[in-house]
Order: sequence, then C-alpha cells, then structure tokens
Amino acid sequence: MPDIHDVLDRRAVTTLFQPLVEISTGRTLGYEALSRGPAGSPWESPAALFAAARQVGRENELDWICRARAYEGALAADLDPGLTWFVNMEPAAARSICPPDLLPIVEHARHRLRVVTEMTERAIAADPSGLLDAAAAVRSAGWGAALDDVGADPMSLALMPFVHPDVVKLDMQMLRAPGDPHTAKVVAAVAAYAEASGAIVLAEGIETEEHLAIARTMGATIGQGWHYGHPAPLPAAGPPVSTTLPFIPPPTRDDRTPYGILSTRRPVTRATKAQLMPMSRHIEALVADGDEPSVLLACFQDARHFTPSTARRFSRMAKNSPLVAALGTGLTDAPAEGVRGACLSDEDMLRGEWNVIVVGPHRAAALVAHDLGDTGPQSARRFDFAITYDRALVIEAARSLLGRLAPARSPAPLPN
Repeated sequence: MPDIHDVLDRRAVTTLFQPLVEISTGRTLGYEALSRGPAGSPWESPAALFAAARQVGRENELDWICRARAYEGALAADLDPGLTWFVNMEPAAARSICPPDLLPIVEHARHRLRVVTEMTERAIAADPSGLLDAAAAVRSAGWGAALDDVGADPMSLALMPFVHPDVVKLDMQMLRAPGDPHTAKVVAAVAAYAEASGAIVLAEGIETEEHLAIARTMGATIGQGWHYGHPAPLPAAGPPVSTTLPFIPPPTRDDRTPYGILSTRRPVTRATKAQLMPMSRHIEALVADGDEPSVLLACFQDARHFTPSTARRFSRMAKNSPLVAALGTGLTDAPAEGVRGACLSDEDMLRGEWNVIVVGPHRAAALVAHDLGDTGPQSARRFDFAITYDRALVIEAARSLLGRLAPARSPAPLPN
C-alpha cells in the first residue's frame, strides 16, 4: 500500500464532474470539479485525502494538485468554451507557490477556461487576509468567485460581503429544512446580498422535484445535485452553451484607513473620548446582543487602551461571532481568548484612529475617529469622528482592516 507522500508525489488525484444546470431551462451551464484520491485506498474520499496531507504538511500542495487535475480534465474534454468550471480552493493555498510541474496546466487554464473558484465559509474567519488575497488573485485572472456551503454555519452570513462572491451556493440542508427559522434567516440574507450585488444563487443537493420547487422559492436560478446528474467523468460532447453564467463587478480596492474612507463621504463632528464612549459601546452592543452573529473590528491605537475589562468583553462577544478583532500597537495575534489581533507599526496611519466596525447579515454600523493629539486627561482627548449605518460604506471600511489580520493558528481544512 503506498503512503500519502507517494500519492502526492505521483499526483494520484482524479477528478469527477457534476453538472450545474439553469433551473428555468434545464440547460447545463457548467460543472463542478470534485477531487478523489486513489480508488480503493484509505485516501479515496477528499476529506481523508486532505486530512492525511495536512498531517504531513503538504495540504497546500494537494490543493494545487486538485485544481490542476480539474483544469487538465476540463481542457482535455474540449467542450464549449462558454461553460463555467467550478473548482474549490483553500484561501491559504493562494499564499503558496504553485509546484513547477503543475504551472503549465494552471497557466493554460487561465487563458482557456472560464473558472469560478469556490471558497467555503468555514475557511473565511480562519484567514480573512488570505481570503481577500485569494479573491483578488482569481479575479485578476478574469475568473469568478463563489462562496460554498452557505448556511452550514450560522456565523458565516456576516462574512459573505467580504468575499463579494459572484455565486452564492446554498448548503444542501437548506432544501431539507425549508421551514426552519435558521433557513429563513439564511435565505433572507442571501437574497438581500444577491439583490444588491447581482450575484447568482445556486442551490446544492437537489435530488427530487420537491427540492427543485423549494430551490425556486429560495431564489436559486442554478441547481446542482443528483436530480441533474451524479459526479462522473465529463461527456465526450455536449450542446452549445447559449447562456453564460455572468460575473459581477469586483469590489473596488481602497487603501485608505476607515476614517479616510468615511470622512470624505459623511459629516465629521468633534468630540471628546468621554463623549464618544457611549457611541462606541452602542455599536459593540450590536454584536453583544447575540441576535445575529456579526463581525466586530476595532482599532485601539495602542495596546494600553485594550484594557483587561475590554479583553473580557471582547472574549464574551467572540463566543457568538464569526470574527472579533482588535488592532493596535503592541497587540499580539491573539490579545484575548477568541479574539484575533494585529500589531500596528509606528508608521501605520491606523495608529491615529479609534474605529469600531460591525457587520452582520442584516445590519452594519461604524464609528471612525481621528485622534487630534491632545496630551491632557484621557477622557478629555478630542477626536474628529463620523458614524454611518450605510451597509456598503461600512463594508468598505471593514475591508480596509481585514487584510492586516494574520491567519488563525489552526485554520479549518477545506475539502475538495
């Protein structure tokens, strides 16, 4: 029996493909690539394959192998160029270098294939910076991005706008529990995002006519599941593609700080720290109430402002949040239990800002403040500040902070 190193060295991964079908017409618009290890081996299932690769420190290499094998299969089939190919990727793998022997396949695919890179919700909170890098990388190739398994984790919905996916894939359990309150919340959040962005909603796990009818009520226009076909090798030929799955415009990149972004588009007022504290706590409370899991990003200027009582408060909120982060000079990568941190350099413009930003599935709020440099009592220090509840603006400000966060110490695996 070969070991996992032998499997990886031989690139012994095969790819099956499952059709993605336009619900209204029944036309196949593309395929999702599904990786498998050697048949009959302990690593045939993708979960076992990735678990073994992770144990020997070769998970990112396996991710490249799976993607390259998927591209290779799609290229060899030589089907209609209008087809869209859905291929899974772990955001952390985007930071690693493509193995040289796989690079020609990847480069060929960039010029020949229309690809949507799927990223699972489970990987987002583990590495938000890697997520943004990965999304930017696939879009620079002219490809699209999809968020997979949406709804599997109730905390994932707040992270959806940061991926800004072209396609949102509803987890298959949504179709099996249409009357569940959690399902209703997921469908409402996805519908709001799709309506605002123009993204496509895809329903996974369609196996029956009933599932198909439910998928329609959830706003899905693309379907996937055994009702349309099991994972299998690609067909030798297929009808021409008359409809191409559309991509939406990518989010604009803004390298300014949150205050720099909001102060040019919202009224700026002057206040003392004592006057701003109630406003800051009010915005934090949107996370603390636990009504809907929300992202909390906060800038403290310096570690001394992240007091023990603040650390305890943030740790409590982190238990019901997909991501709670604190940024400031002198802060560690994990300044409190469950809290992600980032240490700001002395030259970082954020050192002069006090920001509190919350993004949830249905609400968003931001307080951004610029320190005027007073040297008197802490409570009397003055700030110029702006507040907004405009969702698009809040997300834009939040994105400017996510790229500063390092990966979590033990990111969850992403099965292909």
